[in-house]
Amino acid sequence: MAVKVTSSGASDALRAAAVDAGVALLAVRPAARWEQVESLASGVVSRARVSADADEGEVLGDLFSTAQTVAHLTGGIVSIEDTAARVLAYSRSSGEVDELRRLSILGRQGPEPYLEMLREWGVYQRLRSGEDVVRIDERPDLGIRRRIAVGVHAGGRPLGAIWVQEGDEPLTEHAERSLLGAARVTALQLVRHRNEPSAGLRLRENLLAGLLNGRLDPSAAAGQLGVDSRRPAAVVAFASRVESPGAVVDRPELELRRDQLGNVISMHAAAFRRGALVSQLGTRTYALLPELSGSGEAAVVGLAREIISASRGIGLVVRAAVGSVVPELGGAADSRRQADRVLDAMAGDTAARVATIADWRAEVLVSETVDLLAEHPAIRDPRVTALRRHDERNNGSLVGSVVAYLESFGDVRAAARRLHVHPNTLRYRIRRAEEVSGLDLGDARQRLFTELQLRLRE
Repeated sequence: MAVKVTSSGASDALRAAAVDAGVALLAVRPAARWEQVESLASGVVSRARVSADADEGEVLGDLFSTAQTVAHLTGGIVSIEDTAARVLAYSRSSGEVDELRRLSILGRQGPEPYLEMLREWGVYQRLRSGEDVVRIDERPDLGIRRRIAVGVHAGGRPLGAIWVQEGDEPLTEHAERSLLGAARVTALQLVRHRNEPSAGLRLRENLLAGLLNGRLDPSAAAGQLGVDSRRPAAVVAFASRVESPGAVVDRPELELRRDQLGNVISMHAAAFRRGALVSQLGTRTYALLPELSGSGEAAVVGLAREIISASRGIGLVVRAAVGSVVPELGGAADSRRQADRVLDAMAGDTAARVATIADWRAEVLVSETVDLLAEHPAIRDPRVTALRRHDERNNGSLVGSVVAYLESFGDVRAAARRLHVHPNTLRYRIRRAEEVSGLDLGDARQRLFTELQLRLRE
């Protein structure tokens, strides 16, 4: 359980509730982003899982566990392969193992003569083309028992296949349905296996995370990266969403797209600066660019535009926020925080793609002021709340009219054009809003707080 707390910390009552529920309590500052908290928690859970599976000795422990579960559900003997027919994981053999299974496990790949036969039969083509379960009849002359198989996909991309050999007993009644479900679970595991970073890459990602969180000594990181920690640096934050809001994209496909985006960012950042670091934290990808020259921010903005242009065709809408250039590498955390603030403010603008704090300072400050207001429910004008409630009960348009009126600086004609209504209609609505709520929109202070409170997403 994670909560945001004030400087005084979590209350005794909250601590007691956590103890009673038997859950861990994590207290974070109000300014912390929930996705950062989620990323931290996910990292702890992931490390704990790797520790618990240390006897497996590999990250593929989850795949072996899946293979064993599939064997239990189907009553068969299971192997999981990649698209090159290399065996990634397999279940324990509880029945008679045929020659194909034995050779595949020993050689970590199916024997080529049999693979060629499967290709001739069109088995691999069917596995790559969809989710249908493929049945392969027994071939006693070849020493091969009956099998069923299903392709593993992320969106339309093949990732591998799951094979189930029939053992001493026939496969279970629901074996094919179980196999289909297993393929969808395995897809995410294969995506993660495919994207599992090397030890060197993990080191660089850890260095970046430490610098962005302000926990790592910049001179130590600079030594690892071979860069000068005393020279200027900047952070660019990237956020993405599915290109078509109404499109249904499964999780493995989404992770593949984000992996492609990460590769695009990494390649362009490395070409820009040899010591560049790129990593995904939460749902955002960050690029730390060290040793910047005098052109600084302009060059980084140009890089961000190049990356967004190069990412077209991946199926994601990408946005980039450029943090200010800081004098030394040790200021990377400040640059990252600024980039995050800009990205947060850009969320309401569907057209914005690249921005700096200079471009969005007013939006950032208003957005953060509204966020602070949202965190303190006691700071509310009941008259504004009454106006909202009136619109909700009557399916009214008073709130929208007041917002347009305030954002037009009280210019009735400009606000009416914006709302596509007659100026007299808008005048009536403003008077009605004042009557319903008790607000006096002629008072500058009431206008100011009314506009801020109406920006809250309630």
